Amino acid sequence: MIGRLNHVAIAVRDLDAACAIYRDTLGATVTEPLPQPEHGVTVVFVNLPNSKVELMAPLGEGSPIASFVERNPQGGVHHVCYEVDDILAARDKLKAQGARVLGTGEPKIGAHGKPVLFLHPKDFLGTLVELEQV
Repeated sequence: MIGRLNHVAIAVRDLDAACAIYRDTLGATVTEPLPQPEHGVTVVFVNLPNSKVELMAPLGEGSPIASFVERNPQGGVHHVCYEVDDILAARDKLKAQGARVLGTGEPKIGAHGKPVLFLHPKDFLGTLVELEQV
């Protein structure tokens, strides 16, 4: 069902400092910040030859990652994102197998302009999983 790893997301308090580490220290190409108010985050992508790293910082008072960043002030891995061909079919199959889809269960449009869903970490070895339709 799942395809390739799309990205690993790292939640950070200071997006500029995180970008500097990847751009200046590691020599990676980093995109411009992209505010995602519907998701409560601002993101940048670190482009790698075989995948991406998503650096994300809280945006607004109700950001869903604010408490994560408070618990992890230095930042930390927040989720992994896998590609799927058909997000609705994947959702339905996972729900039939007992997996919990977060939110309303309906896909939202993610930072790449494609439908995404998040799966409960308790169902996936303690890891928050994002599915993105490609």
